Amino acid sequence: MVRTLRTNLRGHGFQVDTAETAGDAIASYERRPPDLVVLDLNLPDGDGFEIVRHIREHSGTPIIVLSARGGEHDKVSALDLGADDYMTKPFGIDELLARIRVALRHVARPGAGTEPRIRSGDLVVDLERREVRIGGREIHLTPTEYDLLKVFLTNANKVLTDRMLLQRVWGPDYGDESHYLHVYVARLRRKIEEDPQAPKHLTTEPGVGYRFRSEDL
Repeated sequence: MVRTLRTNLRGHGFQVDTAETAGDAIASYERRPPDLVVLDLNLPDGDGFEIVRHIREHSGTPIIVLSARGGEHDKVSALDLGADDYMTKPFGIDELLARIRVALRHVARPGAGTEPRIRSGDLVVDLERREVRIGGREIHLTPTEYDLLKVFLTNANKVLTDRMLLQRVWGPDYGDESHYLHVYVARLRRKIEEDPQAPKHLTTEPGVGYRFRSEDL
């Protein structure tokens, strides 16, 4: 798979360094830090979690992890350690390229949280006034709903685990209280989605968490 990915990515204009083991990957990263890491969690000399830890101790380089089908626990663990996205094998090269472009777009410009307003289609959030509007119409959110929406928007297109969302919105003592999160996500969908039963933006990542999809962020 490494050879196939290398050939395809180079064919699309990317400079690619590869490593077959965790040790080689860390050495390559330290020798020439890349703009983005695509990491298979299943490596011959151990799992890829140590690589995620190592990178996050030194930088915010985007990390896309690759996991076998059904490996939800591995996906959640990698995301909780700081990975930015995941893909389930097998996958198409076009999907990987799309994920890479999204991740690099976040690196290429300041995060949405640095702007006084966040825009995603008709949705506009005024961070200074804590106001939310859709198509110019003000949407009334509770303080917790607003805080949750802000976390989603400032991490648009990234997979966020239940634990990450709970700890950022409710605090470190709420990492396992998923029922709180599910209730508030349902309430947000009713307020910001055209069809809450078939959300286009605030989508569920089964067994992992949620992702706010936006072409503008």
